[in-house]
Amino acid sequence: MPQPKALEPAPLEPAKAVSVRDTAPVTADMLADVLAGLSAIPKTLPSKYLYDETGSFLFEAICTLEAYYPTLTELSIMDRHVAEMAAALGRGCLLIEYGSGSGKKTEILLEALEDPAGYVPIEISRPHLEASARRLARHFPAIPILPVCADYTSALEIPTPPRPEEHRAVFFPGSTIGNFEPPAAEDFLRRIAEVCGAGGSLLIGVDLQKDPAILERAYNDPQGVTAAFNLNLLARLNRELGADFDLPRFRHFAIYNREHGRIEMHLESSSEQAVHLGGQRFSFAAGETICTEHSHKYTLDGFRAMARRTGFEVEQVWTDPKRWFSVQHLRA
Repeated sequence: MPQPKALEPAPLEPAKAVSVRDTAPVTADMLADVLAGLSAIPKTLPSKYLYDETGSFLFEAICTLEAYYPTLTELSIMDRHVAEMAAALGRGCLLIEYGSGSGKKTEILLEALEDPAGYVPIEISRPHLEASARRLARHFPAIPILPVCADYTSALEIPTPPRPEEHRAVFFPGSTIGNFEPPAAEDFLRRIAEVCGAGGSLLIGVDLQKDPAILERAYNDPQGVTAAFNLNLLARLNRELGADFDLPRFRHFAIYNREHGRIEMHLESSSEQAVHLGGQRFSFAAGETICTEHSHKYTLDGFRAMARRTGFEVEQVWTDPKRWFSVQHLRA
C-alpha cells in the first residue's frame, strides 16, 4: 500500500505567521461520543474522529487515487469553471471553508477571487490546519489567513478580518455534505445560511448518484488506503482513549445501500471478541460491524429541493461530462 509522504515542517517567516484559534473537541468529548456510539445498536463511531493527523494524511492519499473519483472530478470541474465560481461569489468576500484539509481546491479559488477580505479555514486536525494555513499565507501574503481548529458541525465564532468584508461566502467542497443524515444535512445548511447572512453565498461540492459498482470501488480502493484510513480510527482510540482494539481482528468494507442512496463504511469483527474502553466492556459477535461513515449521494433535483427548505436557492451548477459530481453555487 502506498504511504503518504510525511509532512516536513515548512520554515515560517515572521511576516507569514498565522494564529490558530483552537476550539477542537477535548478528550472527554471524544470519549463520551465513542461510548455512546459503541453502546448503540448497531454500533457506530462518529466519522469526524477519522481525521486525526494520521487520518488526515491518509485521506489526502485517498484523494489522489484513480478509484476515488470525487476529488479528481471536482478538481477538474474547478479547473474549467473557477472564473465563473469566483464571479458568483463576488468581490471582497470573506471566504469561510468548513473542513479545509490540504487547501488544494482553496488555492484554485483564492487565485480567482477578486480582492477577498480574508480566508477562514476550519479544520479539526490542528497539525493539518497549521501546515495548510502556513502554505497559503506564503502563497497569498495579501490575504489575511484566520485559521480555526474546531469541529465545524458545532456552533463556533467566525474571526473578524482586519478590514470589513463586503459579504460572506462559505466554501464546502468534496462530498462531505453526504456524510450527514438528510435531516442533519438540512440543519447544517440552515446554520451555514445564518453564517452567510442574507445575500451570502455557499459554494458546495455535491456527489451525484451513479452506478453502485463505481461507488463501491471508490470506497474499497484496490491499494487498501481507505482500509488503512478506516482502521486508523481504532488505532486512535487505543492511543488517545486507552482502548484495546485488536486491529488485525477487524476488516474494512464499504457497501452501497440502495434504499437510502448512500455508501456505508464499516469495520467488521472477524471473530467473537470483547473490547474495553472507558471502564466499559463491549462485546462483538463474529461478523458484527461498527459503522464509521455514511456518504449520501444526491440527484440535482433532490439537492435543490433540500437547499430551498434551508433558506438557500441554487443559482448555478457545474458538473463533469459524466455527471458524476457537481459544484453548486447557492444564495442565502
